[in-house]
Amino acid sequence: MSRQGRTLLPVVVALVAAGVAAAAAGRWSFDQDHVAKIAAGWANVSGTWLVLANADAPSQPYVLAQVSRQHTGGHFNVAVAEQFLATDVDISVRFRSVSGKEDRGGGPVWRYQDAKNYYVARFNPLEDNYRVYKVVNGRRVQLGSANAILSPKGWHRIRVTMVGQRIRCYLNNRKLLEVEDGTFKSAGRIGLWTKADAVTFFDDLRATGK
Repeated sequence: MSRQGRTLLPVVVALVAAGVAAAAAGRWSFDQDHVAKIAAGWANVSGTWLVLANADAPSQPYVLAQVSRQHTGGHFNVAVAEQFLATDVDISVRFRSVSGKEDRGGGPVWRYQDAKNYYVARFNPLEDNYRVYKVVNGRRVQLGSANAILSPKGWHRIRVTMVGQRIRCYLNNRKLLEVEDGTFKSAGRIGLWTKADAVTFFDDLRATGK
């Protein structure tokens, strides 16, 4: 099996009869990837995304990390899985906030159309909140927000589901947000996101979709 095949444990794309949507499923542990490079099958859209060794990673020994500290303001750091394409999705990922003076934390991206158009949910330990947004033409619009206090450097899990226009967002298995939005109706990629100088580790990303 190829290195990329082992990294996506597995990515399955099943094409069925014409007119029926393809189904996709994937799991990324990053543990078979090369350290100090972007994970196989991933694109570094913005920021600096590298596979790193981490002693307390949920899935040993590696994580995918956004490591750039140089950005400020409304700069979004994004990496996307190139082989996953879906409209309705169920995504979960473990994350650990490492550092950031202006911003911290992060979360998953879905229905990613391009660098300026997608949905994102994120937890920010500096603000003690969990929020879901849409990014439209590069402008971030808040769809929902909930207060949440978590251990600032512990590992936590974000899960997001979107079916049709309904978005449900979970934090450590608690549903904290439920909103509806129909801005992006087409299938898109999934990915990971941080803002400004937020250095964040991600591990054990799982996704299904169609």
